Amino acid sequence: MKVLHISTADANGGAARGAYSMHKALRQSGIDSWMLVAEKYTTDPTVIGPTGITGSEKIFRGLRQTVEYWPLKRYKNKPSGAFSPAIYPSKIVAQVEAIDPDIINLHWVAGGMLRPADIPKLAGKRRRPIVWTLRDMWPFTGGCHYAGECQAYQTVCGQCPALGSTKARDLAYQGWRNKQSALRNISLTNISLTIVPLSHWLADCARQSSLFAHQSIQVIPNAVDTAVYRPIDQAIARDLLNLPKAKKLILFGALSPTADRRKGFRYLREALHQLASHPNHAHFEVVIFGADKPTKDPDMGLPATFLGRLHDDTTLALAYAAADVMVMPSIQDNFAKTTIEAMACGTPVVGFNSTGFKDCVVHKHNGYAATSFDAADLAKGIAWVLSEGVGDAAVDCNRQERLSQNARQTVEAKFSVTHQAKQYKRLYQQLITA
Repeated sequence: MKVLHISTADANGGAARGAYSMHKALRQSGIDSWMLVAEKYTTDPTVIGPTGITGSEKIFRGLRQTVEYWPLKRYKNKPSGAFSPAIYPSKIVAQVEAIDPDIINLHWVAGGMLRPADIPKLAGKRRRPIVWTLRDMWPFTGGCHYAGECQAYQTVCGQCPALGSTKARDLAYQGWRNKQSALRNISLTNISLTIVPLSHWLADCARQSSLFAHQSIQVIPNAVDTAVYRPIDQAIARDLLNLPKAKKLILFGALSPTADRRKGFRYLREALHQLASHPNHAHFEVVIFGADKPTKDPDMGLPATFLGRLHDDTTLALAYAAADVMVMPSIQDNFAKTTIEAMACGTPVVGFNSTGFKDCVVHKHNGYAATSFDAADLAKGIAWVLSEGVGDAAVDCNRQERLSQNARQTVEAKFSVTHQAKQYKRLYQQLITA
């Protein structure tokens, strides 16, 4: 069985890293797995990147992002936030035919990697089954990656708040229609399409969407390599990262963690200001990865160290292991891989009990599930994990050790790449023999 994963990249971001990690796990399990990407960052020979490109093609590839996002310039009132029109033409169908896999697994393909109209063509004359691993909401919206409070994707996209648009037939409407047309072609040609969200929250959104409401949907969660992300002696991790050894470290991080509104930095900052009045606040310090220290003081109430962008798994694992608690205050997230990476390193996680977070953190078992978007409860959860509950007459001295062990055991039981590979292998076999 030959499987081809199609992803914009094999590294450089959580979605790409997740796809590549899954590809490697499948190969280790005996599957003939390959990966086709537009941007190759690894040296892995089983990842097929742009090769043999002529001079003119290099120019066009360099213009890809400009061409793809040019239509967005019409929307002068567009707020910050990702929106991918998916209009850039590519040669991906010909590449797939040359590779000739038995099954296609799509991952994050927005941003110019693949147009909706190309998806039915990937099946070819063999009518290969297609699996689409959902890593955000983009596959069933008109172009936004997370819909926020908008529910237009449940009927028809248009008047898109992600574009700042008031027109019914805007770019989001066009994107939605393009995907609707592609799905109609898939149905008419009897191509098997299976939707695989990473979380139950995203699966519910997909089922409520007008585009995927009648598709086969099966949840297979995100996963982490437990041999790479593992408990490391905290003192050693702090020494290697030059972090204070005597403080209780509160970790927060993601791509653009302080700038991306969806990551909930404003709730974290409010919670930290509340912790600044805690009796033991002098022992607390914040560590942030994914961003450099801003020129303007972010005013977080507690001392903070910025680690910048961490580009490799080893350094990320050290950051998790160095911390006493990881905070994930996301407003809307499919299934943040940073959550299970931290848990695999034995670091309990505090976050809001919403979206993908609910799939991995069990309240007061391996972390703390705070009341959604309540900064006060977020602060309470951080203090609780640190065994610093105000007014708690019987502070549990073994709390952090117990939470740490439970966090690691949760990942080993449910979120290891080996476990994920078994589930995908079973799905692929069912689809091929159907």
